[in-house]
Amino acid sequence: MSDAPATPNPVLNEARHDDDVELFADDADIERASRSLKAMSHPLRLKILCTLGAEEVSVQDIVEHVGTSQSNISQHLAILRDKGILASRKDANRVYYRVGDARTLQLIGMMREVFCHHAR
Repeated sequence: MSDAPATPNPVLNEARHDDDVELFADDADIERASRSLKAMSHPLRLKILCTLGAEEVSVQDIVEHVGTSQSNISQHLAILRDKGILASRKDANRVYYRVGDARTLQLIGMMREVFCHHAR
């Protein structure tokens, strides 16, 4: 064992000492975050979100990339849309989905970086 003092964790110290940082403004933010994380936690929905990333993608392209039935994908897309995670638009016969909230897009970006790319 070394007698040197432990190096403090700058991330923890920054969060601990910075009085201007608020993790959540109020209980409504905590509830919204909890609902979003719960909806995203299903493996197929996470795969859909990794497929979307910052792009707008048609349902047909999501089905091809994820590899399950259109009916199954549509059910999961509806859940993500109902929870406010996804936004959609219809163009002729196609429906396109995108992440509808900048904060959620940022979270998905971090999840994609950590979980959706294979190690090299």
